Amino acid sequence: MKRKNLSWAIKTFVLSFFLSVFFSVISQSIFPTLPVFLSLFVIVFFISFASLFDMIGVAVTSTSLERIQTKEGQRGFQTAKKLCQNREKVSSFCGDVVGDICGILSGAGGVSLVLSMHINEASIYFLVTCFISSMIAGLTIFCKAILKGYAVDNCDRIVMTTGKFLEFSLFDFIKTKVRRRRKIKKE
Repeated sequence: MKRKNLSWAIKTFVLSFFLSVFFSVISQSIFPTLPVFLSLFVIVFFISFASLFDMIGVAVTSTSLERIQTKEGQRGFQTAKKLCQNREKVSSFCGDVVGDICGILSGAGGVSLVLSMHINEASIYFLVTCFISSMIAGLTIFCKAILKGYAVDNCDRIVMTTGKFLEFSLFDFIKTKVRRRRKIKKE
């Protein structure tokens, strides 16, 4: 069991490292050129995205496999079952990997927002920076708190909806790949 956990932790580290590098490069190249309105939109997007994934992680850890078993036969059941069977990995990925990366990116958006204001006065710059970083932190905590409560109360529905979405997305992706391979073989 310990070796399995260590393997998962190493995979999570590698995944989060490369995702962080990828998104950091994007944020460093895009954020400085964004106008104030788009910077605000990006910040709200990353806060919402992190909160949504945190809600999914809490829902998966709050439900039980027995409760999901009662939904057998419904679309999304197989994926929901796999999510429950891997609850510690799902929770870690949703809450830690996605949540932390989105937190970093929303913070980078905040820095971009302050820089785009071109404030020359040091004391005003300090106050605006403190205000924006506090707002980002406060909004993130507020959204996550609301969605965590919702996730605990509606865990079965959230897990099944996530299962349906993943099955739909993965099914379409695989179906497209199979079609392309068949088309290439025919040619």
